[in-house]
Amino acid sequence: MNRPEALHTWLASTCGFPDVTLTVASSDASFRQYFRFQAGARTLIVMDAPPPHEDCRPFVTMAGLLRAGGLHAPEVLAADLEHGFLLLEDLGVVTYLDALATQAADPLYRSALHALCTLQTLPAAHVVPVYDAARLRAELELFPSWYLDRHLGRPLSADDAQIWQRSVAVLVDACVAQGQVLVHRDYHSRNLMVCEPGPGLLDFQDAVIGPVTYDAVSLLRDAYVDFEEDQQIDWLVRWWEEARARAVPVAEDFGTCYRDFEWVGVQRQLKVLGIFARLHHRDGKSAYLASIPRVLRYAQAACERYRELRPLSRLLAASHDRLEDGLSF
Repeated sequence: MNRPEALHTWLASTCGFPDVTLTVASSDASFRQYFRFQAGARTLIVMDAPPPHEDCRPFVTMAGLLRAGGLHAPEVLAADLEHGFLLLEDLGVVTYLDALATQAADPLYRSALHALCTLQTLPAAHVVPVYDAARLRAELELFPSWYLDRHLGRPLSADDAQIWQRSVAVLVDACVAQGQVLVHRDYHSRNLMVCEPGPGLLDFQDAVIGPVTYDAVSLLRDAYVDFEEDQQIDWLVRWWEEARARAVPVAEDFGTCYRDFEWVGVQRQLKVLGIFARLHHRDGKSAYLASIPRVLRYAQAACERYRELRPLSRLLAASHDRLEDGLSF
């Protein structure tokens, strides 16, 4: 029995929904697929996460943790963990990214940052893995291997490799030195839903314990949408003030917090550049290439502001030149 047949059989025999018509709700950068169907007066979502590529257990665990903490993650209505099928509450069709076309950003983002503070207070130390130095370093290596070498055809020279390794050490040390909290890891406009109560949270199955500024970077320096830097700082200050009031372990001084935010941002942005290149070359998912210039600008601007990261800015400048020359496609 193929997966579509197995999914329909499960919906009919276990969930009590025979003869449903599934429509594609969304897909993402993984092997997961999401389908929507009408169930009486409401719609429901089915996740198809094929083993051995995906494991539904972290999603189920995190959904329960988030909901218990007062956040709006989709309720898991039924689960077949062995075969990778979940039946979920439908949080609607309007993402933050969609809403920004017609709604003011400020109330949406204040709500998202308030929810982020709540997420960061949740006790998850024994529930999710630690975003440790080894994992952070492995993510950074996606940048030279997939972005520089495979995507741009520009492998690191011997001198550049030394700069790269020093920069990796600086960035990883900065990440692990921050206060450590529950981290969503993809807290951005495509994974936040406009619903009641809002925001609705999606794509949280890869959560970890990691740097306190990580999710703020994901949100405010989003790969898919631009905000002026003064707006980013305004929102970040508001988050920092609430975080301090709620005993989230942010830096006592906002200047230090902003530096933490920028340095963690560089780690994330370099990882994202590698992932977007890999999605194109390995998985045939080329839509992500359009976001590369934005992500590269974020990283280069941050590196230029700090003496310790300026050598890295040279590598990024060379990457920008290759993009401008049209050699990345």
